[in-house]
Amino acid sequence: MNISIYVTGLLMGLSLIVAIGAQNAFILRQGLRNEHVLAVCLTCALSDAVLILLGVTSLRQIAGLLPWLDPVMRYGGAAFLAWYGANSLYSALRSSAVLTAAEAETASFSRTLATCLALTWLNPHVYLDTVVLLGTISTRYPGQQASFAAGAVTGSFLFFFALGYGATWLRPIFSRPASWRMLETLVAATMWIIAFKLIGGM
Repeated sequence: MNISIYVTGLLMGLSLIVAIGAQNAFILRQGLRNEHVLAVCLTCALSDAVLILLGVTSLRQIAGLLPWLDPVMRYGGAAFLAWYGANSLYSALRSSAVLTAAEAETASFSRTLATCLALTWLNPHVYLDTVVLLGTISTRYPGQQASFAAGAVTGSFLFFFALGYGATWLRPIFSRPASWRMLETLVAATMWIIAFKLIGGM
């Protein structure tokens, strides 16, 4: 393994994933609520790993074989994000008592996992960052793509688990219903902005 190319892949992966997006907002929320954090972080990290490897090994073939995939993912992802944003805004507008009670309620594992998978696999930005951008960058290192991919995959695992479990430190702040309202409003705004960008052509 080429260490310098591995580090390059690690830094590139982190730089693309660190911006707040649908995945990150969801992981932060799960971490704050302490709901299925391991499963959510692992699902996102493994999904990223699959997509990164797909981009590094098969980017050109995918673009040629599935020209219809882009519009399908774009509009389907936008619809899902708009719906998820509406749910978050509804949560933000509820009364203090309902918000406080909801904090103690744990969503089912299957529902949480389904939402996590949808936010990952129905979001074209995930494909843009992993398959397209990282796949394209990896072509600069012929014969060393494995090192680059390993670094990028490591970056995904580090970031997702740091975000999910690091959210524990923020729990005292979010013990107040007003903080939860702000978070849910931020999540709603993030989802809607991403949905708008998708419909507008990214």
